[in-house]
Amino acid sequence: MIFSSIIFLVFFLPTVFTIYYLSHNKFKNIVLLIASMLFYAWGAPKFIFVLLPLTAIDFLIVKKMYVLTPGRKKQWWLAASVSLNLGLLMYFKYCNFFIENTNLILTKLHVTNVQWTKIVLPIGISFFCFETLTYSIDAYRKVIKPLQYLHDYYLYIFFFPKLIAGPIVRFNVLEHQIPAHNRNSNSQYIIDGFWRFCLGLSKKVFIANTMAQFADSYFNADLAALNSTTAWLAILAYTMQIYFDFSGYSDMALGLAKMLGFNLPENFENPYTSKNITEFWRRWHISLGAWMKEYLYIPLGGNKVKYKWQMYLNLWLVFLISGFWHGASWNFLIWGAFHGTFLILDRLFLIKITQKLGTFIATISTFGIVVVGWVFFRMNTFYEAKQVIKKLVAFDFKAIELYTNREFFTVFIIALVFSFLTSFTIGQKIQNAVYFNKRSANQSFLLSVVGCILFIVCVARITSSDFNPFIYFRF
Repeated sequence: MIFSSIIFLVFFLPTVFTIYYLSHNKFKNIVLLIASMLFYAWGAPKFIFVLLPLTAIDFLIVKKMYVLTPGRKKQWWLAASVSLNLGLLMYFKYCNFFIENTNLILTKLHVTNVQWTKIVLPIGISFFCFETLTYSIDAYRKVIKPLQYLHDYYLYIFFFPKLIAGPIVRFNVLEHQIPAHNRNSNSQYIIDGFWRFCLGLSKKVFIANTMAQFADSYFNADLAALNSTTAWLAILAYTMQIYFDFSGYSDMALGLAKMLGFNLPENFENPYTSKNITEFWRRWHISLGAWMKEYLYIPLGGNKVKYKWQMYLNLWLVFLISGFWHGASWNFLIWGAFHGTFLILDRLFLIKITQKLGTFIATISTFGIVVVGWVFFRMNTFYEAKQVIKKLVAFDFKAIELYTNREFFTVFIIALVFSFLTSFTIGQKIQNAVYFNKRSANQSFLLSVVGCILFIVCVARITSSDFNPFIYFRF
């Protein structure tokens, strides 16, 4: 079940919120836990029975580890927790990849292949495992105190607004919200949350889906038929699709959580306005970048290493892992290495150069690098990515009929405007007014009306089409 599906919008959402707000405060967490279990089980009914007992075991391991004094024994308990969570991720997400590549090598050597039944990937497993890891590592570091009750831990892990596609939330963000979020269950929280949800839903339905249809029409067809014009338009469409799809989903997650009295961290901050790749990764998928920094980059030594080449290697390895986290394929590894390389170049000389060139050129050049990187993210194989890259640089530009693609071009221009709006002072003010500024009673009422209209139009749009993809659903 995804937020932009009819089953969620028309049935699950109204039912859960009605029961939640009619329930006594002491039962609200139980309602949320049951709703979250049903939400996950709807899309993965078998996997819920795998994750529940493993999560319970990890909960007990962390409780045991926390009371131990620092030493070898405590480290072994941490290792057990980390192994459980990483083992879960490796088995479900990466076994197919390793077996397939092993069999390719064995075939070359004329050796019998490994017999293997392909494993189905549980939805949201990457986000699930990263959050369980933060819990155990932070408990080991004494950053947090483990929860007393298993049902509270289940609620933290399975909380449905963040379950499928994040943001990745460290436990200390929700530690004091889980027992006391009902204090925020007021009309202003509901209105603000509903407005944020409707904005995200609109970004997904009207922009991301339109961009996806155009991109898919070229990338899912004969790549040899592409010319430079269609290749650039298709990858630019995908660039807008992935941003408005994922940031829209994050908006919906934050909005849903706020309607329930929770405050989740922001996950995007206008990434396409970045003036270098380093800044891009401070603005894109913020919760993942923070996770990688805290639990990989710093433990590897971070910036506090003896030689600069060690820092560059650490940085590159972190982004290689980040790419692999997104998916078990060589293209994701290449995408991670691509960004890691540009992050190193930033530190060596690129930032100094772009600063001299000015904001406009720095922003456009960074955007171009990101766009080229998305080719590896979008295509299924390296061969396909190579074909598209060749078309991008072939300078084989041909006219495209604007009239037959007027919906795409209209939405594409709107997407560009929204992507770069905050490059200007007036744009930042508009964004603050739409998203963050405090509102009067009349303004809140107006937003409620506009939100309801957007919600109804989005539902109508979804019901009239069977095209409703979600990129991050497989992660």
